[in-house]
Amino acid sequence: MKMILASLVLLSASYSFAAKTYQVTGPVLEVTDSKIVVEKGKDKWEIERTAATKVTGDLKVGEKVTIEYTMSAANVDVKAPKKK
Repeated sequence: MKMILASLVLLSASYSFAAKTYQVTGPVLEVTDSKIVVEKGKDKWEIERTAATKVTGDLKVGEKVTIEYTMSAANVDVKAPKKK
């Protein structure tokens, strides 16, 4: 089972021009204050939910949703190439 983590961010007008947005659509499997889990095909996508997440409608398990999200790097660790 593949878990994909992404940050869901409420985009301000100035930020939306700089950030590439993506979307995932599928039935909701789980909802908490901190995440929304959606099924896409055979994969489960876990999307972070914050106080800034805008929800339109009644978000609950079983509902079909489309979630817009952005991805950003938190840490990048560059490894030296292996010596032969």
